[in-house]
Amino acid sequence: MKNVNMKNWVSDVIASPKKKAMPILSFPAIQLMDISVKKLISNSGLQAEAMNIIAKRTESMAAVSLMDLSVEAEAFGSTVLFSEDEVPTVTGSVVSNSNEIENLKVPEIGAGRTGLYIEALEKSLELIEDRPVLAGVIGPYSLAGRLMDITEIMMCCYDEPETVHTLMNKTTEFIISYCKAYKAIGANGVVMAEPLTGMLSPAMAEEFSAPYVKKITEAVQDEDFIVIYHNCGNNTVHMVESIISSGAAGYHFGNAINMKDILPLMPKDVLIMGNVDPVSQIKDGTESTIKECVFAIMKECTDYPNFVISSGCDIPPMAKWENIDAFFKATEEFYACTEK
Repeated sequence: MKNVNMKNWVSDVIASPKKKAMPILSFPAIQLMDISVKKLISNSGLQAEAMNIIAKRTESMAAVSLMDLSVEAEAFGSTVLFSEDEVPTVTGSVVSNSNEIENLKVPEIGAGRTGLYIEALEKSLELIEDRPVLAGVIGPYSLAGRLMDITEIMMCCYDEPETVHTLMNKTTEFIISYCKAYKAIGANGVVMAEPLTGMLSPAMAEEFSAPYVKKITEAVQDEDFIVIYHNCGNNTVHMVESIISSGAAGYHFGNAINMKDILPLMPKDVLIMGNVDPVSQIKDGTESTIKECVFAIMKECTDYPNFVISSGCDIPPMAKWENIDAFFKATEEFYACTEK
């Protein structure tokens, strides 16, 4: 969606009495295309086609590129495990001590598959013209955890905080460059997934994640390009102050919390999204249970004009399309019922 003022778009969504759903939905396109995840992540044209297929099939409020949180780590040198029908995962670590972190080079944009993913989004912009197109990127602490090992970085937060900050500065520098590359080719914004922050205490999240997310947002967000922050931890209600300090235009929360608990704490002029369970409901549920879940969340949350129904996290590649369709249908039916 070219030449759109995203600040006004956010305001228009909030002002609208009826809102389209915005799940984190990309990988299930493989079923409609009869291809594997491995093939999808290796071809920019197929990725653009996947986004376009989803845009044509659904009434999603925005199109979101692949939420592949291995891409940025791979650019730094991480080993990635690929499979036919699962999202790629990072194995092992790249750095394990302060000396290795000091010597770690921030890669150029284009390293690994980053260039391919940017190319894919640029191609999708030529196909999808009726809604914003957002890139999926990883958050700075979540990237650092993949480079250092999740357990190791949590220990270092206590024992060697300066080492963690050194690594955070490097991951933040890279993500800023990555977001700017998406911005340069016309993306309308990014969905930044910061799931590992959900494993931290509120105090540690405020020290090791929030300032770096804020730095990224301040570097890239403007009227033409927005940041939507995702955190799927169960501590997010207690992290509200540090989360909103980032200044993002939108916040997306996982199904570990009740949306009704966090909505009253959030700013009224930003989008708040969530949080139907993508596994137990959208992947493994039924059309009736999905409708029940969607109705329950929307009944509690739609009194807040900035609420948008979404999945709690990225929808798995093999989630049944009849369930995905049921999610969108339930959203429309809820609004139809409330209009009567």
